[in-house]
Amino acid sequence: MNDFLWKKTTTPTAPDEAIMAFLAGEDIVLDRVLLLFDLQASAAHARGLKRIGVLTGEELHLVEDALADFARDFESGKRTLGAEFEDGHSAIEHWLTDELGDLGRKIHTGRSRNDQVAVALRLYMKAQLADLGDLCAEVAGVLLERASAEAELPFPGYTHLQRAMPSSAGLWLAGHAEAFIDNLELAQHTRRWLDASPLGTASGFGVNLALPRQEVAEDLGFSRWVVNPQCAQNSRGKVELQAIGALGAATLDLQRMAWDLSLFTTQEFDFIRLPERYCTGSSIMPNKRNPDVVELLRAVHARIVGSQVELQGLLSLPSGYQRDLQATKPPLIRSFEMGLRALRLLPGLLRDFEWRPERMREAITAELHATDRATALAASGVPFRKAYQRVSENLDGNGGHSVEQSLRERISPGASGDLRLDLLKERLDQFCQENP
Repeated sequence: MNDFLWKKTTTPTAPDEAIMAFLAGEDIVLDRVLLLFDLQASAAHARGLKRIGVLTGEELHLVEDALADFARDFESGKRTLGAEFEDGHSAIEHWLTDELGDLGRKIHTGRSRNDQVAVALRLYMKAQLADLGDLCAEVAGVLLERASAEAELPFPGYTHLQRAMPSSAGLWLAGHAEAFIDNLELAQHTRRWLDASPLGTASGFGVNLALPRQEVAEDLGFSRWVVNPQCAQNSRGKVELQAIGALGAATLDLQRMAWDLSLFTTQEFDFIRLPERYCTGSSIMPNKRNPDVVELLRAVHARIVGSQVELQGLLSLPSGYQRDLQATKPPLIRSFEMGLRALRLLPGLLRDFEWRPERMREAITAELHATDRATALAASGVPFRKAYQRVSENLDGNGGHSVEQSLRERISPGASGDLRLDLLKERLDQFCQENP
């Protein structure tokens, strides 16, 4: 491991390798995910130092070129972040010093690894939440397209996992679509909420330099900057928790949808058939066709919740920076890598699964019309409780209504006869236009 950023000539002996390995933890692996953001922030910080005269124009040019080279080399695999470094921050300073000599040693003027990692994490979360929003929009779009095409396809509605009322494929699809529009909105709101730069707060107390914090924040694409240095430190973990919460809202709806799909593909229901590429076989039973992809999609949310609990348990801390905050990175990065990977599979799955209309119609037996019959009697003037009792005494008939007529007459706004898909599409388009 290279010399540490905190090594002093007065205390040249560093902790032994076992202790250093424990101190570094997963940092070097996780910082590979954050390194491009760290390089981006380092370039912006250098431009800020030039503004206040710490770097000359020529020095800034050399630093910017070197940082851009590091980013290209890292993306191409020519340069790696290996175990010889304590973390990504020390690697950047080492590379700059190796390339530019004493000029490279100037880059840390006015900053700490505390605000360096905080700004990289916020840039990372902004990017991940943008991807989350895009995926939620795509999922909602696919669902609304199918809901429009299959609005009148009869489908049995369930409560308590018992057949309840005639419903439609359109209602099922539109219900999940609206949930993902909500998730899109939450991702966008969360992204705006954490869109503040902590860079320039150093270790939580500021520095004796007139750092151009607002200009650097704008340079990095932030809409504002965290004013108080202590607040910048105390926000560590808090913003990560909210970002994971936005992701968790989407994976919760993913879990519900996956539950439905896995249930409806069983031979007992047989309402849906999944494409072959989403299924696997058994190692012992030649007859099996298992919906493994859907089942693993269903499991993702539990792991997101686990990350939230891990992060919440960590944050019982006093004000200011504590080394415990290093442990906020694993649950955050793990959650987004896992959650977004799962959500990327969803649009294709939703486009390509097939309904089994004959099975769905068979499941809509006469007694499922009972609520429609009671409501029709109430509309004719019979008190609803009397209508309820009268229908409950004879559940065999459908009131002379076909399933299609039942669905057409379900005209309360949002129901099968009036899905209001135009309102959902308008809302989706509005959010997509606000964040192209």
